[in-house]
Amino acid sequence: MNLISCYKLSVGYENKKVVTDVNININTGDYLVIVGDNGSGKTTIVKTLLGLIKPLRGKISFNVEKNSIGYLPQKNEDKSNFPASVYEVVISGCLNSKKWLSFYNKSDAQRVNINLHKFGVAKLKNKNFKELSGGERQRVLLARAMCAFSKVLILDEPNTGLDQKTTRELYDLIEKINKEGITIIMISHDLDKTLKYANKILEVKEGKAIYRTKEQYLSGVNV
Repeated sequence: MNLISCYKLSVGYENKKVVTDVNININTGDYLVIVGDNGSGKTTIVKTLLGLIKPLRGKISFNVEKNSIGYLPQKNEDKSNFPASVYEVVISGCLNSKKWLSFYNKSDAQRVNINLHKFGVAKLKNKNFKELSGGERQRVLLARAMCAFSKVLILDEPNTGLDQKTTRELYDLIEKINKEGITIIMISHDLDKTLKYANKILEVKEGKAIYRTKEQYLSGVNV
């Protein structure tokens, strides 16, 4: 099932184009990796998909509700460095599906506990978020994101600041939820480490976006 499509999409800021002709089709269960040099426009594309930036040209079609899309931003954009417990951080993700002044309920608590265990942070639920290591924080934020959405997870270089072992564990967790049916869109600066998980590649280079399957990318086919 097609979830998100872009046709002749141009993205940028203040009418200044950063990337043009983005043409992609993202289906249920896809694992799309967006690669390119720093400053090439990868994050700009993602923020446009999220509705944080208006497209300069072209069309984006959604066959999924916006509150079904979760977002894990770059580490330096994360605003969750506040004095709250792990449990409080994770359950705050449930607010995404609630109306104004709604309260948490038993179903929310069950969802939180499931995700705390899924990402291996249940034992940390009473610990202050600020006291966690980088890898633990990313696990907690993934658990929070899983409480906030149901179909698509967008991640912007989630391994920033993590060592190789922690990065590998994080990627394994993301692969696990992808195999459970969650569609993944990930920005990465290291395709060598993420290519094994992906089935589609969006390469951003010199203001252009090249969209290919993994097989086409490996065989050098330009589309």
